[in-house]
Amino acid sequence: MIRSMTGFASVGRDEAGQTVSVTVKSVNHRFLDVQLKMPGALAALEPRLKALVQQRLTRGRVEIMLSWGQGEETPREVVLNERLLGQVNAAVERARSQGLVTGALSASDLCRIPHVLEVRVAAEPEGVSDATAGLIERALREALEALVAMRETEGGFLAADLEKRLATLLAFVDTVEEEAANGQAALDARLRERLAALPADLQSDPAAVTQEVVRFVARSDIHEEISRMRGHVEHWRQLAGGPEPCGRKLDFLVQEMNREINTIGSKAEGLKATELVVTAKAELERVREQVQNAE
Repeated sequence: MIRSMTGFASVGRDEAGQTVSVTVKSVNHRFLDVQLKMPGALAALEPRLKALVQQRLTRGRVEIMLSWGQGEETPREVVLNERLLGQVNAAVERARSQGLVTGALSASDLCRIPHVLEVRVAAEPEGVSDATAGLIERALREALEALVAMRETEGGFLAADLEKRLATLLAFVDTVEEEAANGQAALDARLRERLAALPADLQSDPAAVTQEVVRFVARSDIHEEISRMRGHVEHWRQLAGGPEPCGRKLDFLVQEMNREINTIGSKAEGLKATELVVTAKAELERVREQVQNAE
């Protein structure tokens, strides 16, 4: 199956006084790269959440934004950074001794000094509860389902475009095969004409000369390369029609096709065959660019 690596999904859930919002977006990447951004209180869930992503996706850079709250009754705590406050107080005392400031630090002063007082969601004594973990995992699964559906839809368009380009390549292959055969026949005729025009004393062994002509012409035979090209296309279609993501395998097949076309270009006889090979290479490059989008 051809699935795109590009997609987006957003899911929100509200259960038992807890709210979860999950946004997932993915772009092209050679491997699977999961970037997870969420509140620090949920850090213990990171391995489990990444494992869920790995179960559904095989390639792409996946960015997940996760927010979580417990409504109006969310327990909060006030944290005093005593070390920082001590440093601030020491600095104020030095300034006071130099006559730069007067008076003592007040409660309002503490509230205005950055990072000295912090109001935050109270951490649960034993980490995230099972109910919270279950809610977050369900939301992520739902978002991943939506993401995969979008990637499959995009992959359908991608597969249709690639199939058209493969059909174009096959048409080139058929034409190259015909032109190369004509070029071989023309080469054979030219060689025999030139040999026939040689003086009789240089035609000592006609059978050996004929055999050498056949051997020389055979060097331009591209039958094996043409057969392998058609085999690669057939393999491509089997992968594209299968249930598993196949982007990496298709990328490998493109490399093999490129190798065959290069060999055909170096062996095929005739100007027309050379022109067709150049056109085929250009079309294969377009295929390669599109395959980079496939999971």
